[in-house]
Amino acid sequence: VSQKQEPLSRTTKLDVEEEQTPEDAIQAANDVLLAALRDELLGAILQVSPARFEQLILELLSAMGFGKGRADFRILTPLSGDGGIDGIVNEDPLGLDAVYIQAKRYAPDNNVGRPDIQKFVGSLTGESATKGVFVTTSDFSRDAVSYIERVQHRIVLINGRRLAQLMIENGVGVRTRSVFEIKSLDEDYFSTL
Repeated sequence: VSQKQEPLSRTTKLDVEEEQTPEDAIQAANDVLLAALRDELLGAILQVSPARFEQLILELLSAMGFGKGRADFRILTPLSGDGGIDGIVNEDPLGLDAVYIQAKRYAPDNNVGRPDIQKFVGSLTGESATKGVFVTTSDFSRDAVSYIERVQHRIVLINGRRLAQLMIENGVGVRTRSVFEIKSLDEDYFSTL
């Protein structure tokens, strides 16, 4: 009588799990959940309107502390005729130090190239601006990244993966479903007895 064997991948998976500490298993499960949430966020972002996407980026920067988190410190430019600037976050009440934003909602396989970055730099120059944030749901070409390193403007590039991660870290578009508390022995408590 032949015995039915479990598939190799399942036994290997169980062996790995048996060697993990409970904390390691929780961390591994959390990593899987975060990766799935990043994918879900990017999928949801691709479904919103262009105006909502630009608003989302301003809300994220505000949640990150830009403009002191105040709604009256951020400006959403009109959808058409914006001169290549989708939004502005003033870092001070007088608007002396502003960060200009460009947001491109592109499909994952449509990377932002150097021409888009050059247009953004031109828009910043036209506004006498020195700081910019260029956000995309896709990624940036090597040529675009290389170009940004050579310009005088201080420009931060945020690709889709980083965008989703920043949203998770700053609580934008996500909510906490559960919290797990891990307790350990307080050795100090017992050393004083």
